[in-house]
Amino acid sequence: MPNGDNWQGDVLRDLRGASGPPAAGTGGRPASVPPAPPSAAQTSGTERIPAPAPQQAPTPAHPQAPTPHRTPAPPRPRRPSAPDSRAVVDSVLSGTARRPQRGEPVAVRVARAVRRIVSSSAAREVAELTRTAEALQQPVTTGRQIAVTSIRGGAGKTTVAALLGTAYAHYRQDPVLLVEADPALGSLPLRLGAETLRWTTADLADIVEPQMSLLDVTGYLVQLPENAWLLPGSQGQIGAMLDTSAYERVMVALRRYFGVTVVDCETLPAEVARVALSASQARVLAAPATLDGVTSTYAVLQWMQGLPRHMIDGTVVVLSSTVARPGIDVEAAAEKLRSTGAGVHVLPYDRHLAAGGALRTELLGRPTRLAATRLAGEVFQLSQKRR
Repeated sequence: MPNGDNWQGDVLRDLRGASGPPAAGTGGRPASVPPAPPSAAQTSGTERIPAPAPQQAPTPAHPQAPTPHRTPAPPRPRRPSAPDSRAVVDSVLSGTARRPQRGEPVAVRVARAVRRIVSSSAAREVAELTRTAEALQQPVTTGRQIAVTSIRGGAGKTTVAALLGTAYAHYRQDPVLLVEADPALGSLPLRLGAETLRWTTADLADIVEPQMSLLDVTGYLVQLPENAWLLPGSQGQIGAMLDTSAYERVMVALRRYFGVTVVDCETLPAEVARVALSASQARVLAAPATLDGVTSTYAVLQWMQGLPRHMIDGTVVVLSSTVARPGIDVEAAAEKLRSTGAGVHVLPYDRHLAAGGALRTELLGRPTRLAATRLAGEVFQLSQKRR
């Protein structure tokens, strides 16, 4: 039977009817092959060369086996060509941004420092942070996937996803991945400080293979500080799409490479967002600390109460204050949302977050850093309960 390593030599042996090994030659090719006489169709001009008289071939001692039919090997699938690298922010637009400011004014920071000196709250705070850090550093047997979504745009969904991913990358030793499953001009790369983008979630769905190593996979990702990686959802172009099958292929394939994966989903009720919520081990629902934001979120939590119990038990609501003085009683609203069985965290107003630029943890206000760390700890513990 012909083999794929030396198919030329196999074909020549079949034509000659040889049953033994090929004669010595380069690459297993026979040393010499007698040329076939030219046919009348192969001659040029008007003169015809008479064909030689046919000679009767000697009868072989044993009948020759028929030449086996050679089935051509199927073509190997071609990987898509590398897309062009694109800047996250246009150079002209990036020049319009002002210098980032701290999350809290100087007077507020000074007053807090004085209170911590004269009170015993500092020791309690350190003890709480120590317990949270220990919880965040717990090992995992399989990668934990945490989906972040919201009811509508402008609810702080991407900001919450960036805060969670940054916290996990800071406290954990294994690789952390942030996936943007919101291709409709998502802002996660901007929030994480990425400068250029190339491969997207939809692109990687056609590339990733089970035999790839972590080094192979990270070659298609955007590297971030502290052992974190980003997989963008688009290149900032309108019309980019991500279907559920592509999302599932990517998430199943990447799960074994990363200890924690934070997914910035589309807003509900988009199909990919519903798939991400059902497939993840923990869910975060971002909502603005406004009357309409709380009302819509409460309706969604009531709907989730009709689903399997682990859905509402593994869900945490994040109420984000977009102004210094919200128009509602945030703590009363949080208690109402907790009555559904979901956890609730309040993310205080922060000038650095409100600016909408790249997230710099050293500029965050202390209450924001503490709230983000507590949120990351509770969400990670919830993800550990679901296998």
